[in-house]
Amino acid sequence: MQKYSLGLYEKAMPNNLTIREKLDYAKKANYDYIELSIDASEDKINRIYMSKAERLSIIHDMYETEITIDSFCVSALTKYALGDPDDRISSRGIEIITGAIALAKDLGARIVMIPGYDIYFGTSTAQTRDKYIHNLRVITDQAAKYGVCLGFETMENEFMNTTQKAAEYVKIIDSPYLQIYPDSGNITNAIKTYGTDFVDDITTGHGHILALHLKETVPGKFREIPYGTGHVDFAKVISAAWKLGTRKYVTEFWDLGKEDWFADIVAANEMMRNLLDRN
Repeated sequence: MQKYSLGLYEKAMPNNLTIREKLDYAKKANYDYIELSIDASEDKINRIYMSKAERLSIIHDMYETEITIDSFCVSALTKYALGDPDDRISSRGIEIITGAIALAKDLGARIVMIPGYDIYFGTSTAQTRDKYIHNLRVITDQAAKYGVCLGFETMENEFMNTTQKAAEYVKIIDSPYLQIYPDSGNITNAIKTYGTDFVDDITTGHGHILALHLKETVPGKFREIPYGTGHVDFAKVISAAWKLGTRKYVTEFWDLGKEDWFADIVAANEMMRNLLDRN
């Protein structure tokens, strides 16, 4: 029996593929599931308005391919931040995340990742923080209603770039339906800046970690860094997370238009399974 599940971030595959095609390719590359993206583009946001027939079609596709959609990455909340002083923006964010929670419930996804920002396109203040906390309570209640877990992704700015900072907000909201979904690359950049240690940081989330993003970074850069060219110690990252009971992992990287993109997702799978299988 396999002791863990390894997912593939949807954006590692070309955007012009259908969800069914992405499930097929994930299966061929030996993944267990995919993480669906709801980013700030209108075509991805519109997923929350899928008809019942469209939702049922995806469920059929998952059963036929034997690949599930276990988690969502709702990065649209970068643009439509929950703590934005503009009520039109924050209200849109609430609409998007509550729609994503309902979609996750229908598709059987267990985890909905939310970015750890009170505000991204603007200045973080006491006001944006307080509004963020208020709206976190609103969306956590929605998640609790459907039995779907929200998870903070540790991000690249000072507001929530470590597990320790995410744990502070988990404690404030104090709900089993709001937990932590650490990003190994973002945390690595943060600890290099602060002079701290990855194991010490992730341990502050003990008992609250839903899954882990396996992402490569270099100092000052947070995305589109090929595996093996950055400074993330994936063996250490996985070992630390494993000891805390983490059993769900996602290879998070992006399709950059390469002709041999499929070879990249196969290589990422083999690299991470090799490390996971040591535990």
